[in-house]
Amino acid sequence: MAWSQEEERILLRIERHLIDEDPRLAARLESFDRRVRRREEGGRRRERPSRRPGRSTVVLMTSWLLIATLIATLLILVLRHEAAALPL
Repeated sequence: MAWSQEEERILLRIERHLIDEDPRLAARLESFDRRVRRREEGGRRRERPSRRPGRSTVVLMTSWLLIATLIATLLILVLRHEAAALPL
């Protein structure tokens, strides 16, 4: 649905007022708008989005793997120590 000329004029006035009053917010909104447009255009070009995990996912999984390895090592050491302490 298209905007009427009056609505477009009001929106332009609001936009100018925003730029005058808070240029940082206007710049952030413009940057957000560009990123959304870029993402939408990129989504149309690619048939399948990439399935690479994000950096935080990799760090989290690596941390869990390290914790699991440490727990397994501690359990092995405790069980060996108990087995060595048993009288034959």
